[in-house]
Amino acid sequence: MNNIVEAVRWLLTADAWSGTGGLWVRSMEHLGYTLIALGISAAIALPLGLLIGHTGKGRGAAVVATGAARALPTLGLLTLVALFTGIGLTAPMVALVILAAPSVLAGAYAGVESVNPATVDAARAQGMSGWQVLTRVEIPLGLPLILSGLRLAALQIIATATLAAYVGAGGLGRPLFLGLRTYDYPLMLGTSIVVILLAILVDAVFGTGQRLLRRIPGLAGPQRAPRGQRRDSRRATAAAPAAGR
Repeated sequence: MNNIVEAVRWLLTADAWSGTGGLWVRSMEHLGYTLIALGISAAIALPLGLLIGHTGKGRGAAVVATGAARALPTLGLLTLVALFTGIGLTAPMVALVILAAPSVLAGAYAGVESVNPATVDAARAQGMSGWQVLTRVEIPLGLPLILSGLRLAALQIIATATLAAYVGAGGLGRPLFLGLRTYDYPLMLGTSIVVILLAILVDAVFGTGQRLLRRIPGLAGPQRAPRGQRRDSRRATAAAPAAGR
């Protein structure tokens, strides 16, 4: 209990937040690492997830791959990458991207798959191409779930980015590891509180964005039709050209 009181007291001092090694600078570094890792993860996993959700191909492999990636020990992965890349920011970035990509991938294909097949069939019946169906129908309607994947990935990165200091990078892991080495428990607790607050802030930003999207007509994220209905709808769509002949 005394350590918690001391941690809060330390957080309320100006010395804790000022200077190049203060919590303000470390928090900005931490947030920067999060944005970079999330951006790289989205650039890699988002198009792949959208393609899987749109075509239905490779979903089984994607599920296995995301499960395997989530089971990887982050510290072990970070250490392994650091052996090849050396001390610096590259190793934690690689580890954070690998950690975040499964959530982005799963959110992307789940968002596209959540769109009612009848809506997709109606768009195709109007003459839309596959690209138009994806960009004008499936992505807008599946956007809430897509954002959920990004939201989860961001929180995972924030929680894990403290390990960046383990291989010489910055962020909130610096004061955290310093407190661990010097047995300064108030410093460790205070830094942990800042990490938690940063995660809550980012989560609140994503939550606000999702709530605003739900107020836009057509972006409420329709529930996915039952699996049997989805198969029947696809069969009916495939059979339509044959019936026309």
